[in-house]
Amino acid sequence: MPEVSVPALVPHADQGTVADYPRRWARTQPDRVMVSVRRDGGWRDVTAAELHRRVDALAKGFMAAGVEQGDRVGLMSRTRLEWTLVDLALWTAGAVPVPIYETSSVDQVRWICADSGMVAAVVEDAAMMATVSQAREGLHELREVWQIETGSLDELASAGADVSDEELERRRSGVGRQDLATIIYTSGTTGRPKGCELTHDNFVSLVENASERLTEIVDAPGSATLVFLPLAHVFARFIQVVCLRSGVRMGHTPDPSTLLDDLATFRPTFLLSVPRVFEKIYNAAEQRAERGGRGRGRLFRWAAGVAEDYSRALERGSVGLALRARHAVADRAVLARLRAALGGRVTYAISGGAALGEHLAHFFRGAGLVVLEGYGLTETTAPVTVNTPDMIRIGTVGRPLPGAGVRVDEGGEVLVRGAGVFRGYRGDTGTDELLLPDGWFRTGDLGELDDEGFLRITGRRKEIIVTAGGKNVSPGPLEDRVRAHPLVSQCLVVGEGRPFVAAVITLDEQMLPGWLDRKGLSGTAPEEAPRHPQVREELQRAVDQANATVSRAESIRSFVVLDEDLTVAAGHLTPSLKLRRAAVTEMLSAQIDAIYAAR
Repeated sequence: MPEVSVPALVPHADQGTVADYPRRWARTQPDRVMVSVRRDGGWRDVTAAELHRRVDALAKGFMAAGVEQGDRVGLMSRTRLEWTLVDLALWTAGAVPVPIYETSSVDQVRWICADSGMVAAVVEDAAMMATVSQAREGLHELREVWQIETGSLDELASAGADVSDEELERRRSGVGRQDLATIIYTSGTTGRPKGCELTHDNFVSLVENASERLTEIVDAPGSATLVFLPLAHVFARFIQVVCLRSGVRMGHTPDPSTLLDDLATFRPTFLLSVPRVFEKIYNAAEQRAERGGRGRGRLFRWAAGVAEDYSRALERGSVGLALRARHAVADRAVLARLRAALGGRVTYAISGGAALGEHLAHFFRGAGLVVLEGYGLTETTAPVTVNTPDMIRIGTVGRPLPGAGVRVDEGGEVLVRGAGVFRGYRGDTGTDELLLPDGWFRTGDLGELDDEGFLRITGRRKEIIVTAGGKNVSPGPLEDRVRAHPLVSQCLVVGEGRPFVAAVITLDEQMLPGWLDRKGLSGTAPEEAPRHPQVREELQRAVDQANATVSRAESIRSFVVLDEDLTVAAGHLTPSLKLRRAAVTEMLSAQIDAIYAAR
């Protein structure tokens, strides 16, 4: 079986937890800026000393409220400073934070509260308070719910004033590396979410080795990142701990509509994101160019092509003088403006959750923003593999991080092991089936390892479609390629037991008006667009481009365009924007049947 393992760079230690990081910075560099907070159109800096003081005060408050070591406490909020404060305070008090997505339904919240044995919860606002209030009926263990926006955290901190420093230190030092740090519930694409139990050692060992491997990024002078992904997701949570360990200045922004403005003023040096955000950045830049008139749309597309050519030449190891000259012109005319819109200092981004696509990866590298794709799961505390500044292979998710290993078995399934692999599911549900005695974890993903140990993900084992003709089709790569088109929001590939492969497509409501305007179709109502011949012709081009990467038996032969998008609220998508494939297929059964009835 193909296999590659990378030795750890940081020796394993028995002592130390995530709670130690703010305390360490407060002692060694109290004036170091650890966080910047959005205030009145600007950013207010929070030093290591202030962060440590606020964390300790809140930790004492939790202790005074009766939160004991090992107690599970829910955290339901958008991405903001208070999330980080609560996370650190609970770790300092020896408790176990349990993140809940702010979009979760009452039933999902009830399940997480009950399954985790939650004794208390912190929510952001009145709407989330209402959700938890409905969910807690009959859950007698859930004693307290505090609301951030009513000032409950300040009240908690005040109530903990009588807890001594010595008592807090006993609680903090009583937690070991092997103790439970958090329970993160999977997105639940099928069935109920499962609680992944992650230890302090999972976070600390993984973060220390990853930071050593990514030192060019996290230890760069003035390093800073703006976190905009949900901190309920393991990817953002991992980066939060990286920042705390390495002293990277961190900011938070919860509102996608203000992201570009926040990036411009915060000025990060690196980002973490998912492919959909990079797609939207590219599409928005192209749309702005088109709106500018006077050939700016053509200029943008030319510059984008030059950027992609430049990146591919870098990959080959030789950039000719003519291409260098064209790239310099493209940079002055277009690409520098894109970097300026992101704050002007971003040089790297880490992408996970799905495939970015080679076109966008090459474009961004040619534009001066190197996107490092990685791979990981909730069960692995986020990354197992990642492309690094000195070892990049576009189209792959990189090599294993130090201390991790990857194996591909005879059936093509990816197995992983390493410091980040969880200790099991809450209640041991299904743990023995996936976590093998020798430490290897069955991911359920399909992949390939090349001769240099770079991993390429090719699909998901449980999502393989078997057509009536017996052809096995992996829907994920096809969906990713169709979804990369600016007009497309979501794509669901179907065909299980059917005579051919088809797709259900939704339109991107933000990109549609600009596209219609450029095509002289501004009078077309949005509800008419899914059936408009020119829209369907454009979508057919997107489908044809995806089909060019597979055999005819695997290609999308027909598609339907829905009148409305797939959303988290309607149960079509997980909070991390993955398709709930089985649920969506069932909900859209009539539309899917119609595709095959018409052929």
